[in-house]
Amino acid sequence: MRTVQSGEIRGILFDKDGTLVDFNKTWFGITMELAQMAAKGDETRAKALVEAGGYDWEMQKFRGGSVVAAGTINDVVDLWHPELTLEEKRERIRDYDNYTVQEGSRRAVGVDGLHATLELLVAQGFVLGIATNDSEAGARATAEALGLSSLFAVMIGYDSVARAKPHADQLHLFASKTGLPVESVAMVGDNSHDLEMAHAAGAGLAIGVLSGNSTLDDLAHLSDAILGSIAELPEFLEKRAKSTP
Repeated sequence: MRTVQSGEIRGILFDKDGTLVDFNKTWFGITMELAQMAAKGDETRAKALVEAGGYDWEMQKFRGGSVVAAGTINDVVDLWHPELTLEEKRERIRDYDNYTVQEGSRRAVGVDGLHATLELLVAQGFVLGIATNDSEAGARATAEALGLSSLFAVMIGYDSVARAKPHADQLHLFASKTGLPVESVAMVGDNSHDLEMAHAAGAGLAIGVLSGNSTLDDLAHLSDAILGSIAELPEFLEKRAKSTP
């Protein structure tokens, strides 16, 4: 599915969790701890909240497109705390955001080949960015913890824009901040909402990766290409550039 009949790709916008960061290794423990707080120590209730958020206990992973895998902290709070008032929800969102910024960066596990891949892409001349449904502070803290900050021109969270993925806002903001036309940007992500944003924004390419929680079937109808992980991206883009008229 061609997103735009684009020419040269000059910018690459990455989802964070599941694309740059191993989602399950990084986020299962954090999500369990938040659920235990929400359940006030009731282990059975905490496990039920995590399952409601998208965790498959048999497969031992979060399902692609689930609230925890694809949503924002706002979505998690809405799911777990429907009884709270609007002001109470805002306070809980702040508390959860603060916790995930700290713990998400401290426990972040990069996907295989992360540093080498990003460094090669920069050397190839691409402008890189992060667009995540985590907070902007979370994106920055994780990039700093993994030693990646200098490789990204722009880092965008759900709270950087009016509307989070799958809306076009994050990709449009990346284009605005870098001066790149949207059709020269490739969006790379492991969930359908990443690729839906690419289509909504008119990106040059929508590239799915299987390093996160989604399956080939989940992503195939939305992707111009599907790769095992970002480690395959430099070669893929190099071959594409040679074959593009």
